Amino acid sequence: MRKEATFTATAGRDKGKEFCVTEMDAYRAEMWAIQVILAVGKAGIEIPPELAQQGMAGLMAVGYMSLLKIPFDTAKPLLDEMFTCVQIVPSVNVKRGLIDSDIEEVKTRFQLRKAIWDLHADFFTSADPLTSASEVSAQTSASSSTIKTPVKR
Repeated sequence: MRKEATFTATAGRDKGKEFCVTEMDAYRAEMWAIQVILAVGKAGIEIPPELAQQGMAGLMAVGYMSLLKIPFDTAKPLLDEMFTCVQIVPSVNVKRGLIDSDIEEVKTRFQLRKAIWDLHADFFTSADPLTSASEVSAQTSASSSTIKTPVKR
């Protein structure tokens, strides 16, 4: 079962809106990570071979901010794919894909990107290596948002 995190915006026009972030399947996450690694390399950022071979974990080691050096035309499809992991939760037990008007604040979009990144890269920062989603339990909070990752059993 894939990991999920709940993100609740707590400020601005998005205050109170809840989103569900779902982990990409292993294949999609690997392909996304490889595309980012190749784009980062093409942008002139050096990535040691041992990090490039680690996929998402290698991306974490390179650092999220290094991605800012990727040209926009290369980054846009990668950024768009990130949001395929997000659904809005308009009411209890209802989830649906996002439409552009669901998110009204740029800040919320950036916070959601961080939640997506964190959900996919938490295995790199945890003390114990993960072998399944059932071993995941984390809580992260940002200054104007709440992110919760429940344990799936």
